[in-house]
Amino acid sequence: MYSYKFKKLPKSTVEINLVIPLSDIQKEKSEAFSRLQKELTVEGFRKGKVPLVIAEKHLSPEAIYQEMIRVFLPKVYEEILKKESFKPIMNPRIELIKAKEGEDWEVKISIAEKPIVDLKNYKDAVKKIKIEAKKEDIWIPGKDKVADEKKSEQNKSKLINPILEVILKEVKVEISDLIIDEELNHRLSRLVDDVEKIGLTAEAYLKSKNLTMDQLKANYKREIEDTYKLEFILAEIADKESIKVEKEDLEKLLRNIKDEKERALAMQNSYYYASILRKQKTLDYLIGL
Repeated sequence: MYSYKFKKLPKSTVEINLVIPLSDIQKEKSEAFSRLQKELTVEGFRKGKVPLVIAEKHLSPEAIYQEMIRVFLPKVYEEILKKESFKPIMNPRIELIKAKEGEDWEVKISIAEKPIVDLKNYKDAVKKIKIEAKKEDIWIPGKDKVADEKKSEQNKSKLINPILEVILKEVKVEISDLIIDEELNHRLSRLVDDVEKIGLTAEAYLKSKNLTMDQLKANYKREIEDTYKLEFILAEIADKESIKVEKEDLEKLLRNIKDEKERALAMQNSYYYASILRKQKTLDYLIGL
């Protein structure tokens, strides 16, 4: 039976060190071979009817181990999550530390949980920003209702960025490096794909921007960290202030989508649209403090 130890690291990160005994590995390897044999097709034999001796020649050790890892490790991972009540918010990072033939395996599993958000005195900080708003941005309601409404919306838009900036400074929240690294890799992959489509190399693109790869990564990391911080901060504020999206709010948004196909697609992704509405309601709440 496998054994494990875990330790909680900073930034809501958990590291699990797992030891899988040789007996478990041999058993799971045999089961992985059987699964692959049932799907194997070799000339002269029907699918699933390939004899053991022939199957052994066609199934490489690498393929068998990959199948074993694909099925066994997720099963073990789910068991540990349930037992320890861990609640990861992304896929785990799994590293084979030791996986030699004929020996126990050692595996490291790193997971990121929802970060702890300390809102501190965010309300006072937001109110201070509003007080410090320039006098020329403050309007006095008059007879022209349309002009008043337009000016009101303009002032709200101007307040959003300063409010978000002060919230990032005031509120304490640490994002797991696992989250940042995964998003960084996605961004870098997209960048390489995009520049290749226009006939450039990553090196040529960086040179045109007068950037090194390290500088680009640092810029991306700052953007990613701030983006995730704001996501968790706004969600925490919404929870604390019981900001909810009512059924009527969502229905109103969907009614405004005129194209039937787009509306049907939006209905299928109603959770996503509800999260956007909740975020907007939270921003309106902050502006209204």
